Amino acid sequence: MTAPDEQPAGYGATMPEAPPEAPLVSVVTPVHNEECHIEECIESVLGQTYPHWEYTIVDNRSTDRTLAIAHEYADRDARIRVVAGDTFVPIIDSFNNAFRQVSSAATYCKVIGADDWMYPECLGRMVELAEQDPDIAIVGAYWLSGSRVAPAGWPFEEPIVAGPDICRDYLLRERYFPMAPSPLLFRADIVRARQPFYRGRHLHTDAEACFEILQQPHRFGFVPQILTFSRVRNESMTAHARHLNTYIAQRLYLLKSFGPNHLTAAELRERIRAGLAEYYDFLASQVPRRRDRQFWAMHRASLAELGHPLALPRLGLNTVLYGTEELARRLRRKV
Repeated sequence: MTAPDEQPAGYGATMPEAPPEAPLVSVVTPVHNEECHIEECIESVLGQTYPHWEYTIVDNRSTDRTLAIAHEYADRDARIRVVAGDTFVPIIDSFNNAFRQVSSAATYCKVIGADDWMYPECLGRMVELAEQDPDIAIVGAYWLSGSRVAPAGWPFEEPIVAGPDICRDYLLRERYFPMAPSPLLFRADIVRARQPFYRGRHLHTDAEACFEILQQPHRFGFVPQILTFSRVRNESMTAHARHLNTYIAQRLYLLKSFGPNHLTAAELRERIRAGLAEYYDFLASQVPRRRDRQFWAMHRASLAELGHPLALPRLGLNTVLYGTEELARRLRRKV
């Protein structure tokens, strides 16, 4: 997807001067072999209407022109710094390496993926909201994920919500709030205190980090405006998660991990029961599609980790019921 007309003009644009007391935003980008997209990402940082930022690009042993492109920008703008890793690391470690580069002088941290970009008002609008309440730990906003706007809607009347309230709402009603890194702004002292920032080894460790932060007396702020764009590609983590539907396991994982802090015992039992029922309905729908070994291995491992090993009799029954319901739907369409 190409950037819309309002995408920042980029390097060389005239930017307003920040007042001396304006909080510094430390923007970080972990990158590996993104020569096709890294310029668009950098240009979006340069095009911010909020000028009080510094930018660190953390290269994870790229073998294409990514590192050279980053150095070209750094040579032209003193606010940009490039850090090159000595060895290639997995993607979660790459993000953690980027988080470690957050300046000690920064008030806020903004991650932007190397194949993503920010709209011009992104930093300004997020900082403006964050400055309204010192207890705000995370600021989110609407974003474009490919051609889809996410989340589907903000379920609260106010833009600032207590962390435990937003966690309870997600666990009880599955109303999504931003948890992926690119749509979020973090308070920098929290980032510096969490080393490593992402502590899990699974695909949704970003959601786990948000929940852990919001357990404390912190608040979440939401800007009702599309402020970032995230590219969805076949080889991306997001596409991989969607292909395997790791989100269904994530919801159960968060329930098991954080439900006892936010739900009553009865609510937690019901949500886990409903989550498992949804899980088996989904798996049953995939049996006729002949999913590969990776798919079944991942879900078998996820259920075992959650303390609910895959029950083949239950899966078989759900598969029969799914096939019966699917046949009934087809017959109704022909009548």
